[in-house]
Amino acid sequence: MANTVVTRFAPSPTGYMHIGNLRTALYSYLISKSQGGRFLVRIEDTDQERLVEGAVDVILNTLKQTGLDYDEGPVVGGEHGPYIQSERKPIYMEYAKQLIESGHAYYCFCTPERLSALKEGDGFGGYDRHCRNLSKEEVEKNLAAGIPYVIRQKMPLEGTTSYKDEVFGEISMENSQLQDQILIKADGYPTYNFAHVIDDHLMQVTHVVRGSEYLTSTPKYVLLYDAFGWERPIYCHLPLLMGKDAEGNISKLSKRHGAVSFQDLVEKGYLPEAIVNYIALLGWCPKETNEEFFTLDSLKEQFSIAAINKSPSVFDYDKLLWFNGEYIKKMDFDAFCEKAMSYLNAAIPNVENKKAVAALLQSRVSVFSEIPEKIGFLAKLPDYDVELYTNKKNKTTPESCAAILDAAIPVLENCTDWNSPALFEVLKALAEQQGVKSGAVMWAVRIAVAGVSVTPGGATELMEILGKEESLARLKAGRAKL
Repeated sequence: MANTVVTRFAPSPTGYMHIGNLRTALYSYLISKSQGGRFLVRIEDTDQERLVEGAVDVILNTLKQTGLDYDEGPVVGGEHGPYIQSERKPIYMEYAKQLIESGHAYYCFCTPERLSALKEGDGFGGYDRHCRNLSKEEVEKNLAAGIPYVIRQKMPLEGTTSYKDEVFGEISMENSQLQDQILIKADGYPTYNFAHVIDDHLMQVTHVVRGSEYLTSTPKYVLLYDAFGWERPIYCHLPLLMGKDAEGNISKLSKRHGAVSFQDLVEKGYLPEAIVNYIALLGWCPKETNEEFFTLDSLKEQFSIAAINKSPSVFDYDKLLWFNGEYIKKMDFDAFCEKAMSYLNAAIPNVENKKAVAALLQSRVSVFSEIPEKIGFLAKLPDYDVELYTNKKNKTTPESCAAILDAAIPVLENCTDWNSPALFEVLKALAEQQGVKSGAVMWAVRIAVAGVSVTPGGATELMEILGKEESLARLKAGRAKL
C-alpha cells in the first residue's frame, strides 16, 4: 500500500457542491487514477452547527453524475471506515491525549467570556496562551472539577516551519505567526484542523489536494504530522478560481458571477460531462496536445501534477456555454431527445411532432434551458411588428411580403403533400413564377408562420411541424396584419 497513490475528497456537508469543490474532487480523482491509485471520499461534518440537511446526498449524487467513482467512502464502505467524521469521534480524543502526553498539546480552560474579551482587547482575536503552562496539578484539579475545556496545539514559539508543495514549491512560515489552534472543541468534537490530519494518516492518504487558500494553514498541519512522528503527505494546492462579472472585472468566484454550483448548472441545462471537461482545464493544461475535449478516461491518461498551473483560473461562462453546445451537437439524437423532452413538453404541449422540433434544435442550442425561448412561437403566434417583414438581404418590405402572401396562400391551400421537401418545391416554383428570389418568398412565409426573426429551422420545416391548418391560419393572420 505504501507505494500506492491514495487521494481523498473530504467535503463539509454545508450546502451545494461549489464549482471549486468539484474541481478539487476531480483533480484528486485524476491524480490517483492517472497513477493507478485509489480515491477515497470522507464527509467532514465535525462542525455540527453548519450542517445542512440533505447536503451529503447532494455531494454523493454529484460524484455519481460526474462519474467520479470512489474506491472507499460512504455507501461503498472500505477498510478504513467509517467515512463520516462524526462517527469517528472517539478516535480523535485518543490522539489529542497522545499529543498532551508528548508535550505538543494542552488543555485550555478559558471561558468563552474571557476569549471574547481577549478578541475585543487586541483587535486581532489571537489566543494569548493563558493555559499553555498550567501545572499538572492545576490541570488535574480543573478536570476533576468538571470545568469545560478545549485542547490546543502547542506551537513552537521560534524558528520556521516549511514544507514543499507540488504546485507552489517551498512554503515557509515563521512559527511566531502560528496560533495555538484548537484541536478538540468543548463539545468533544475535533476541529477540521485536527481531524483531517488524523484521518488522512489512518486512511493512508499519500497526496492531499486542496485549494490554495490553505497554503498558509498547512504549516500547522505538518507540525502535527511531525509531533506524531508520521510521514508527511505530498501537498498539492490548486490555483484560485476566479469569476468575471458583466463589466469584465475579475474577482474570486462567487454567486454574483452567476451559477457557481454543479446543481445550478445542471438545472440550467448543462451536461455533466461538459462541466467536468471544462473544469478540468481550470488550472491544468495538457503538455502534449492542444486538444480541449476530454472524456474522463482520456483525462486519466493525460493528467499530471506537473501540468497544474500556479496562476488563478477564470471561470468563463461563455466558454462553458460553447463547450456545452459542442457536447450537445455530438450527442446521440435519441439521448438528446430524452434530455430535451421535458423542456419541449413544457414549452409546446400542443405540438404533436416534438421529435421533429428536437431535430431542428440539436445543432442550434448551447444549453437546454434555451429551448423554451427558441420555440415558444410554435405554441402560440406572438404579436409582432410588421417591420419584421423588412429584410435587406432578400430585399423584402411589408408591401412586397403582402404580395408574396397573396400569391402563396391559395397555392399552399391546394397542397396535398404537407412535408418540408414538397413545400419547399412549391414555394421555389412560386418564386420563379412571381419573378422574385426564393429567399424573399421563404422570408415572408417564415415571418408569417413564426412571428419572430430568428427561428430554428426554415419556413417549410416550421410549416410541416405546425401542420396545414395552423400554418394557413397564421399565413392569413400575417396577411391581415399587413
